Amino acid sequence: MNRLKLLREEKGLYQKDIAKLLNVSIPAINQYESEKRDMSTNTVLLLAEYFKVSTDYLLGKTDVRNVEQEFKFAYHKEMEGLTEEEIADALRFYKKIKYGEDK
Repeated sequence: MNRLKLLREEKGLYQKDIAKLLNVSIPAINQYESEKRDMSTNTVLLLAEYFKVSTDYLLGKTDVRNVEQEFKFAYHKEMEGLTEEEIADALRFYKKIKYGEDK
């Protein structure tokens, strides 16, 4: 199933709701969902922000909805017993994933 349609239905929204959000026609949303029309970069970014998912998830490139949320969950779950250096390593790894470089 198309991720836009999946996310829209999970929230109980109609195509008209997404059309209004994006300021496009309902047929445009139908075409996005049936993959007959590609979404612009701005549309993908707006939808990802609205649904609080990554652009890669929205585009079907990953099954991880939100890397940052997944990391926070894993970090809190595994945090007990870590040394200060292990915590620092985990944070460096997270920043590398989020920003694509060491920060």
